[in-house]
Amino acid sequence: MSHPPRHSSMLSISNNVQTAATPSEKPLPPTQLQATSQTPPGLRVPSNRKTIYDRHLNRTRNGELSRASFAFLFGEMVTYAQRRVTGIQDLERRLNEQGYPLGLRLLDLLFYRTTSSTSSSALSSSSTSASPPNRPLRILPLLHLIHGPLWRQLFNRSADALEHSISPDTPNEYMITDNDPLVNTYISVPKEMNQLSCAAFVAGIIEGVCDGCGFEAKVSAHNQPSELWPSRTIFLLRFGDSVMEREKVLERAGVK
Repeated sequence: MSHPPRHSSMLSISNNVQTAATPSEKPLPPTQLQATSQTPPGLRVPSNRKTIYDRHLNRTRNGELSRASFAFLFGEMVTYAQRRVTGIQDLERRLNEQGYPLGLRLLDLLFYRTTSSTSSSALSSSSTSASPPNRPLRILPLLHLIHGPLWRQLFNRSADALEHSISPDTPNEYMITDNDPLVNTYISVPKEMNQLSCAAFVAGIIEGVCDGCGFEAKVSAHNQPSELWPSRTIFLLRFGDSVMEREKVLERAGVK
C-alpha cells in the first residue's frame, strides 16, 4: 500500500491544528513561520554578507593568524601524513608533497604583493625610477627572494643564514638556515623518530617556488641542533644540471 507524500500529510496536520484553535489564539504570520522553520545550512555568513573570498589580495595589515590555530592545523596535517607510511623518509616525502603546491601559489601572490607595495610607494614619493621586481633569472637572486621576502611572508622574519657549498664536487648545493622553525615548535617527536624533520613541509614550499621560477631543484630539511638552538634546521637545495648550465651561460653574458 503506497503512503501519501510527507509534505501532504504535514499540510493536513497543520490545517487541522488551525481549525481546532480557539478564536483567542492567533496564528503566526507566514513570514515568521518561514523564519523559524528554516535554518541556514553549512557555514555561517557574516551580517555584511562578505567572506574571506571578498577580501583584497594585498590586504596584509592585521592579517596574522594565531599560533594556536596554526599549531592545531599543522598537527592534523602531520597526523594525516603519518597514516600508511613505511618510515621516516616516506613521512617526510608526504609532508614535502603537501607544501609543494602551496609554494607554486605563494609565488604569484608574493610577486603581486611586492609589485603593489612598490607601485604604491612610487606613487607616494612621485618617483618614476622604481620598477616592480621581475622573476629571478639566476640562482643568487632566487635565493635572496626565498631568504628574505618569502620567509617574511610566511614567518614574519627573514631566514637566519644563506650559504653555498664550498666543496668543488657539489657546486649546485646551497643551504638556508632557520634557527627556530615554527613548524617544529609544537611537534613532539618520539625518540625512535628523532631523525624526523617536520620542516619537510617548508622544504616542499621552497621546492615549489624554485620550480615556479623555472629552477629545477630538490629541497630537503635536515636537523642540525646546536647548544643555543636545539631546533636548528638546514634546508639543502640541489639544483639540476640544466640550471647550472644556464647559470654559466648567463654569467658569461653578464646577466645579473
